[in-house]
Amino acid sequence: MAGRVQPVPAREAATVVLLRPGPEVYLLRRKATMAFAAGAYVFPGGSVDVRDTDQAVAWAGPSPAEWGEIFHAGEGVARGLVCAAVRETFEESGVLLAGPGPDSVVADTTGDDWEADRLALIDHSLAFADFLARRGLVLRSDLLKPWSHWITPEMEHKRFDTRFFAAVLPEGQRTRDVGGEADRVVWQRPAEALELAHKGEIFLMPPTYATLSELAAHDSVAGVLAEQREITPIMPRAVEIGGEMRLVTR
Repeated sequence: MAGRVQPVPAREAATVVLLRPGPEVYLLRRKATMAFAAGAYVFPGGSVDVRDTDQAVAWAGPSPAEWGEIFHAGEGVARGLVCAAVRETFEESGVLLAGPGPDSVVADTTGDDWEADRLALIDHSLAFADFLARRGLVLRSDLLKPWSHWITPEMEHKRFDTRFFAAVLPEGQRTRDVGGEADRVVWQRPAEALELAHKGEIFLMPPTYATLSELAAHDSVAGVLAEQREITPIMPRAVEIGGEMRLVTR
C-alpha cells in the first residue's frame, strides 16, 4: 500500500459456474495444502495454458474475436480464456462442453479412456487442441455465458486475472469427484452456500461469494442465462476501516 513493493503480475485465468436445475451450482473445496485459496469452496477453473491459445482448436459458436470484445481482450487472449474454461471444467468435474459437431455435445465422459485423457491434460502431456482433434470434437463456445471479470488484489503473492463464465450441465453428462486439487465436491443452491458461509461452516473467496449472491437472485437456470451482464474488471483493494484492514470493491 505504501508503494514500496511492485505487485506480482496477474496470470490470465478462467472460471466456470456450472449450473443444473434448482438452480444449483457445482462447488469444489480446495485442499488445505494448496498455496492459493486453501480450504475455500470454488468453481472449476484455473490458469490459461499457453497451448490454450492454439489456433488449431476446433471451434463452434462465438469466435475468439467476439469473446475478445466481450472481455476487452485481444483475440489470442480470448481464445485462451475460452479454451481454459472448457479444459479446466473437464479436468475438475469431468464435464466437457464439446461435441462431434456445432449442434451436439458429448453424451458421456465416464469411461477409462476419458479418464486417461483427463489426467493427461492435467499433467500437460496432452494439449487441449490435440485432445479434441483426436476425438473429432469441436469446442462449443456457445454453451458458455460471460459472467464477470475479477482480478486478485495487488497485495497477494499469487494473482489471477480471471474471467468468469456460466454454463449448464449438458444433458446426459454428470459430474464426478475427480480429486486433484479438491478434497470435496458438492451441488448446492447459491442461497444455501451463502448461508453456510454466514454460519462459518464453509469458506468463500470474495469473487465466489459475490457470484453466488448474484445467482441467488434467480429461481431457475433460464433466469440465470437470461440475465444481461456488463463485463467490467473488479479488483478488490485493502483499506483501513475502523482500525481494521478490509477488502472493498468500490
